[in-house]
Amino acid sequence: MNLLYFAWVRQKIGKSEEQLTPPVEDVASLIAHLRNLGPNYADAFADLSRIRVAVNQRHAGPDAKLGPQDEVAFFPPVTGG
Repeated sequence: MNLLYFAWVRQKIGKSEEQLTPPVEDVASLIAHLRNLGPNYADAFADLSRIRVAVNQRHAGPDAKLGPQDEVAFFPPVTGG
């Protein structure tokens, strides 16, 4: 699974992307897994109202199913003006 981190999510985690094969089935369990990888991940995923997720470049919710070849991106909500 290819994970991508953007904006302040990238800054908190300390990398822009990584390859993982976590034992997860959906976005919610992936986030729970990531939170356990260390304090920087726990901090980045502490407030899920501040994070959006895309799976294979499509917005996804916590119940979105994941596969080993998926690309999962985490980014802050975008506001316009």
